[in-house]
Amino acid sequence: MIYKTLIWGGRVSLCVLDTTALVNEAMLHHALTPVAAAALGRTITATAYLCSWLKEDESSLSVTIAGNGVGGKICVAGDGALHMRGFVEHPDADLPPRADGKLDVGGFTGAEGTLTVIRDDGEGIPFVGTSALVSGEIAEDFSAYFLTSEQRPTGIALGVRIGTDGTCVGAGGLFLQPLPGAGEDILDRIEEVMRGYGSISSIFAEEGAEGIFTRFGVPMPAGRGMSFHCHCSRERIESLILSLGREEAESILEDEGEISVYCHYCNTTYRFGREETRALFERGDKA
Repeated sequence: MIYKTLIWGGRVSLCVLDTTALVNEAMLHHALTPVAAAALGRTITATAYLCSWLKEDESSLSVTIAGNGVGGKICVAGDGALHMRGFVEHPDADLPPRADGKLDVGGFTGAEGTLTVIRDDGEGIPFVGTSALVSGEIAEDFSAYFLTSEQRPTGIALGVRIGTDGTCVGAGGLFLQPLPGAGEDILDRIEEVMRGYGSISSIFAEEGAEGIFTRFGVPMPAGRGMSFHCHCSRERIESLILSLGREEAESILEDEGEISVYCHYCNTTYRFGREETRALFERGDKA
């Protein structure tokens, strides 16, 4: 769920996302190690925040984090309806915990590389923004992106806690964004407040999103739902095969024995044998 309200005399936008269910769904699809789940979960949370500002349900947005860590690329996409999906290049990559006992998300992601956002509001020319990674811890990297690519200073805290049973027991994010006209005093106050959210996953695990609103002394507003939802389907893949043309499809069948299409976002493979593929083209010819 995502919750938004204004605080501090209407000068700051407060947004809280509880993405525990979303992260668990991603873990089911991708068999992630705990540190991979934390990295992907933080990225899904921040991307969902960006998607919440899209104008239309059909508008789309994608984030790619290309760092030099052991996890490889992290890719997340969503739309204005908050249908989210994502994957990491190496979901089985693992690292020992940091000295403070926390998951080494920075090592998994890597501190050198880029964060790229592509936003398509359906107006013909997608917006593309890129910023350099700061730490690989995800929250700091998105803060840098907001500042350098969108000129919107934003305080961000992200966290994912994995329980002893291997499931996510708490995940989410906190976003504080000053509205136009807010002074330096507001920026200083945001910076000071964000220092108290170094373990935000503990709040989500123990108190939920309501715990954060309690800390700010404001009532929790009505929330908006999110879901892990991939746009792929067997019908879409059938259309893709038809677009290849009969000759190209027959060539693939001759070489491979089947046509296989893999979706990285939901870890699903669609397979089409000779008879099914030929029947597909026959139906297309009759349409």
